[in-house]
Amino acid sequence: MLRGLTTVNFFADDVAAARDWYAELFGVEPYFVRPIEGTPAYVEFRVGDYQHEFGLVDSRFAAHSRSDRAGGAVVYWHVDDVEACFERLLSMGATVHDKPVERGPGFVTASVVDPFGNVLGVMYNRHYLEILGR
Repeated sequence: MLRGLTTVNFFADDVAAARDWYAELFGVEPYFVRPIEGTPAYVEFRVGDYQHEFGLVDSRFAAHSRSDRAGGAVVYWHVDDVEACFERLLSMGATVHDKPVERGPGFVTASVVDPFGNVLGVMYNRHYLEILGR
C-alpha cells in the first residue's frame, strides 16, 4: 500500500543552476548535496509543513531518455494563493503549463514548466488544510 509521499525527484542538466533556482523558490538551502567529480549530482531539500523531500538529480542518471517536451506525472504542492505563486514562478523564468483553474469549491490548480524542463504543480486544496489542522 502507498503510505505517503517520500521524495519527489526532478532532473536537470545543470544541477547547480537548478539548486539555486529552487533554493530561491523554497527560501531554504538544500540539506544534502552529493557531488560527483566536484559538481553536484544530487541535491535534496526539505519543504513544507511535513518537510517532504524534494531532490534534484543530474539528467545523466535518468532511467529513460528525456524528450524536449515537459511531461509525465504532475505533483502538486499546496500553496495558500495559487495565483500569486503562479505569477512568482513565471517571474522566476518558469513557463505556463496549465493556467490556474478552479476544479471545484476549495480546489484550484496550476502548473508550470521550470527552466530545467520539469512540470511543477501548485494547488490550493482545502482537504490539505483540514488534515493539517487536525
